[in-house]
Amino acid sequence: MRPTDVKRLNRQWRRRTEGRLALLVESVTQPFNLGSILRTCATFGVDHLWLTGNSADPGDPKVGKTALGTAAKVEHTRLSSTPEALAAARGDGYKVVAVELADGAVPLHAAPLEPDVCLAVGAEDHGCSPALLAGADAITYIPQIGRVGSLNVAVATAIALAEARRREWASFGGEADAPAGH
Repeated sequence: MRPTDVKRLNRQWRRRTEGRLALLVESVTQPFNLGSILRTCATFGVDHLWLTGNSADPGDPKVGKTALGTAAKVEHTRLSSTPEALAAARGDGYKVVAVELADGAVPLHAAPLEPDVCLAVGAEDHGCSPALLAGADAITYIPQIGRVGSLNVAVATAIALAEARRREWASFGGEADAPAGH
C-alpha cells in the first residue's frame, strides 16, 4: 500500500474508535521492551501510559531504538508507587485489568475489556506485583497452548491491547475495509 492509502485506512479505523484505552506498566526494566510497548501504544491509540516501579525511562536512547519516535506520541506519567498509579487510572475513569497468569484470572477473550479500560502489565521476570493484582478490578491471562509457559511482556501487551480494540471494532465488521489487492 502507498503511504496515502495507509493513512486513509487508519483514519477509517480511528472514526470507529470511541472507547478510551490506557496502560499501566509496572517495573518493565528492559529498554527495548518499553520501546516496543510505547510503539504498540501509539499504534492502538492508547490515551495514557502510567509507569511505576523501576520501569525503564522513555527518554533512554535504548527505548528510542525500538519506540522509533513514538514516545512523544503517547502521553505518559511516572508515578512512585503502584497504588498511586492505580489511583491515577481510576481517577481518570478507567477500570484496571491486570494481564497475568494468576489465581482467579479469566482468559483474555472473556475479560472485561469494555471501553475505558486500563490494562496493566508487570516486570519481565516476576509479572505483576501482589499490590497490582490486589488493586486491579479484574485479572486476565492470554491462553497459550504451546510448549512455552509465558510470553515476552511487550508481546503480551500487544496482544492484550489488540484484543481490547478488536472487541470495540467487532460490531463494525471490517471485511469491506481490507486493503485492495490483499
